[in-house]
Amino acid sequence: MVHAIRIHEHGGPDVLKWEEVEVNNPGPGEIRVRHTAIGLNYIDTYLRTGARPLPMPSILGLEAAGVVEEIGSDITHLSIGDRISYADMPVGAYSEERIMPAHIAVKIPDGIDDAVAAAAMLKGMTTQFLIRQLFRVEPGMTVLLHAAAGGVGLITSQWLNHLGATVIGTVGSKEKAKLASENGVHHVINYNEENFVENVRDITDGKGVPVVYDGVGKDTLPDSMKCLSPLGMLACFGNASGAPDPVDIMDLSNYGSIFITRPMLFHYTATRQALEECANDLFEVINSGAVKVGINQTYPLKDTAQAHRDLEGRKTTGSTVLIP
Repeated sequence: MVHAIRIHEHGGPDVLKWEEVEVNNPGPGEIRVRHTAIGLNYIDTYLRTGARPLPMPSILGLEAAGVVEEIGSDITHLSIGDRISYADMPVGAYSEERIMPAHIAVKIPDGIDDAVAAAAMLKGMTTQFLIRQLFRVEPGMTVLLHAAAGGVGLITSQWLNHLGATVIGTVGSKEKAKLASENGVHHVINYNEENFVENVRDITDGKGVPVVYDGVGKDTLPDSMKCLSPLGMLACFGNASGAPDPVDIMDLSNYGSIFITRPMLFHYTATRQALEECANDLFEVINSGAVKVGINQTYPLKDTAQAHRDLEGRKTTGSTVLIP
């Protein structure tokens, strides 16, 4: 028997239970993985609370790194002993070991350790699809990035800086402002002290930005629309402050025929080719040194409930890793 964090009902952090679970042998197309590091992500809290309902009981977690212990039949891209990482459904990463589909796992290249891979896969591939696929940022563009000191934010700001973009980033404290500046944000706005719409307009000489990356949601989306230049794109990829209120479709034309999308990584990595291209792009930019993944918090896996409390309380910065 191995241990895992399992829920038997949706709710707050207290529903996360450290329990013994049985792990069977892998079937066709499956692998058994021994986890070495597990990523903590805000989407885990949505799954815990039932914003995206799960069958009960469930083991949470979408992202981890580990070693392949066993392989089922019909698998050609992996071998026993391979170091792998993944960030995708089905849930089950909050465990010492698990059975999982082989097709969502990618090999970790030399030069990247397991903790970095576990911290970077979901956040880093989210960054990749946002800035290289959904809206391709080019040198010289000015971009607005909310929650610039968060896990996705720190990776995104560094990558945007590497691409030659000017980054306007919002944060909620002086400490986070300093962290954002150290990670490639050129103009930092503390939204608790300043009006970010006015600042964006000042920085861009009234033109606005062609794209806003908004992982905050309810608290920022209405004003994010006001920051866009005509034909601009608002990518609302997260709801850290809650689900946004409904948008009046006439506002899209009133603000300059703007676009709003609510994208998900898993739709951009739905095929094996798309997954490998996205992951390889991420691994390449990490190995080059252009993006450094800051693991600013680690918790024992059994203390996942506290990790969730700290994440939802906005007490964390950068990436958080759970250690089995």
